[in-house]
Amino acid sequence: MKIIAYIAAAICIFFGVLFIWSAFGAASAGNIVIGIITVGIGFGLIFFASRRPAKASDENVTLKIDMPGNVNMDTLKCKSCGGTLAPENITMVAGAPVVTCPYCHTTYQLTEEPKW
Repeated sequence: MKIIAYIAAAICIFFGVLFIWSAFGAASAGNIVIGIITVGIGFGLIFFASRRPAKASDENVTLKIDMPGNVNMDTLKCKSCGGTLAPENITMVAGAPVVTCPYCHTTYQLTEEPKW
């Protein structure tokens, strides 16, 4: 829809300028008024096409992970202080799981070690 508005604005501005130029050759005041109105409509279309819609301030992103087969979760311990970590301490940042220790407040990325 924005592309159509920009094209229509360009056409309005082009023909508006042509009307204004033609007024100087034929000395017609009517062409100047029509040209100014048409150019104004063109700039109005550009203004409304360039406005961005308001974003919702509260966005909830839910990440659901489907694990194949039976998965047993081992107890996670902090690498710095050895405190027990709960699933609430794990967040997704830029697509990577990041854990924050509630005891020593150390933040680090979780890495999966090979199974062999």
